[in-house]
Amino acid sequence: MIATRNNLNSIHRPQTAPAAAVRLEELIGNTPLLRLDRAAAAHGVAPGVSLLAKAEWTNPGGSVKDRAALNIIRAAERAGGLRPGMTLLDATSGNTGIAYAMLGAARGYRVKLAVPENVSPERVAILRAYGAELILTDPLEGSDGAIREARRLAAADPTVFYADQYNNPANWQAHYLTTAEEIWRQTGGAISHFVAGVGTSGTFTGVTRRLRELNPEVVCYAAQPDGPFNGLEGWKHMATAIVPGIYDEHLADGNLSVRTEDAYAMARFLARNEGLLVGVSSAAAVAAALQVATGLDEGVVVTILPDSGFKYLSEGFWAG
Repeated sequence: MIATRNNLNSIHRPQTAPAAAVRLEELIGNTPLLRLDRAAAAHGVAPGVSLLAKAEWTNPGGSVKDRAALNIIRAAERAGGLRPGMTLLDATSGNTGIAYAMLGAARGYRVKLAVPENVSPERVAILRAYGAELILTDPLEGSDGAIREARRLAAADPTVFYADQYNNPANWQAHYLTTAEEIWRQTGGAISHFVAGVGTSGTFTGVTRRLRELNPEVVCYAAQPDGPFNGLEGWKHMATAIVPGIYDEHLADGNLSVRTEDAYAMARFLARNEGLLVGVSSAAAVAAALQVATGLDEGVVVTILPDSGFKYLSEGFWAG
């Protein structure tokens, strides 16, 4: 038989995928736990205290939000509320939207997102590259304005699946089932303090609930911006914002506040001293974790780095 392109393909194409091949969603989770030794030393943390952080930008969509988006989608599929060809709708400040758009493209869903107009241009470009439809909302209203627009769109079109990440329990359950278990395993159960920023509050809520089951002595802190007007994209100042339905104000052992300027400074420090190019919310999380770590003589403090700095390179604070 003469070999042609068509029959060569039929001869050599494997009938089943190689054993080492994986689906996109299998790349989500199992992120590295990093030591932040230089940051700890530079800020006077005692030698007996370890400062550690989960590098969530290693998820395929580039952020911690891949975990929640995947669990929200899977839960909706199991319940029959989301089927191929449908449109997934939600409000986002960027990262959850990117995760939705990535997974939607992979699983056959259209994705429509209400997004504040002032999110970084890199995020907008990524969302459009994945084919998401964007409705840009008033930048002065922040994520709350996007939430109100998503609710309006959902009410006007009952055929869409409104993911509603701020009120969907599948959000925090993703971190209860995965992130907390990874932290416990990676620290050998030695974690003494957990610190995370709150936006939807899914990461903090899910991790804290599971860690409390594993060891009731773990101390958990929620971190927020120090005021309603801030540059900590993805975080919420709960006293003045639309409070997510999944947020439990009684869950944290303590609440920490972070100034935008301190987060910017920490982003520069981590890039130039740890070799970690992280996003603003990641830098803010480290600043908050240091508030805890500097008050200890011994312990293992773990925080979450939600994303890298690549989506923020157009911001001016890097030159400081």
